[in-house]
Order: sequence, then C-alpha cells, then structure tokens
Amino acid sequence: MRSRPGKVHLKSTPEQLRLHGLLLDEAPACGHLDLAEIFGNSRPVEVEVGPGKGTFLLRRAAQRPEINLLALEWLGSYAAYAADRALRAGLKNVRVLCADAAAVFTSALPDSSVQRVYIYFPDPWPKRKHHRRRLITVPFLTQVRRVLRLGGWLGIVTDHTGYFRQIRMAVGAVDGLTPVEFHQGPGEGLIGSNFERKY
Repeated sequence: MRSRPGKVHLKSTPEQLRLHGLLLDEAPACGHLDLAEIFGNSRPVEVEVGPGKGTFLLRRAAQRPEINLLALEWLGSYAAYAADRALRAGLKNVRVLCADAAAVFTSALPDSSVQRVYIYFPDPWPKRKHHRRRLITVPFLTQVRRVLRLGGWLGIVTDHTGYFRQIRMAVGAVDGLTPVEFHQGPGEGLIGSNFERKY
C-alpha cells in the first residue's frame, strides 16, 4: 500500500511553475511528447520514474547540465514540489510531468528517444492480490526498451526481495534488454533517494 504523502510547501504556485516550463501539463501524456520542443534543445534525455520530492533528480541535473531530465510523477503535489525545487536551484534541464508512467511510456514517448531510465524504489505492492499493480512487468519493460536508444541504460533499485525477483525475471524476458548487473544491497555510485535513506 502506498504511504500517504506528507505535506509539501511550495515557494511557487503550479501556474508559475508551468509558466517557467518546469511543470508540464498532463495533456501531453495523452499524446506524442516532442522532447526537443519541451526542453528547447536536442540534448540527450534521461527519464526518472517516480522522483518523489526530487532528491535524485536535482542532484543528477546539477551534475550533468549537458543532459535533459524528464521526471514522471503521478502525485500532483510531489510533481509540483520537485519542479519548485528545480526552479529554486536554477536548473534549466529539468521538466516534471504529473502523469502515470506506464501510460507515458506506452503512448507518449517516441521510439529511441531516451538515453537512460531510472526507477528507484517503485511501490512493491507487497500483498499478493496487489501484485498486478506493480509497474515493472514485461509489457512495461517492452515499452521502456522501445523508447531507449541503442546502447541506452535502465537502472532499477528496490529493497523488496520478492519484487527484486520479479524484476529480474521480467528483464530477462524482454528482447533487447541485456542484464549487466543484478545484486542485492546498495549499488556503487547511486545517488540516494529519500526512500533509500528512510528504509
């Protein structure tokens, strides 16, 4: 079960964040996303699924100003908070879209348009009756493979053993995804998220 989100305090309104271009309208998620238009350039794009309050997103964007980062966050308050933090940090290479990630990968992202995808601590839906709600499935990973460029990279981190096994099997079942590393425990060089520190 998803934990209830805590309150977030914005320095900017969602309307101001949209005006600055950091918080994207939900409408593009229903159709084709023109990434060059969204970012105003044709730099490589990386996607983070579920940025929460933006801990990884902001660090990655600050470290790599030569790339664009698109964050997909289904919870509106967290999407606005992450965009607000990016605005206050002066990051020009971040965009946040409040939308369902599975829908965006299925119908909005073009083929071979993304260099990297990060999915850190997806909701494990631990009860068996809720397993169908898990994001990481063969159909979803097939869409991820479609949008990744040749030589692209997918990073998934979970602290749930059962979900780890499911992820490993799903990755192995998708043509074109070559597992590079599976391990339990913290990965080297990972920029921690709020969930990683908390749990």
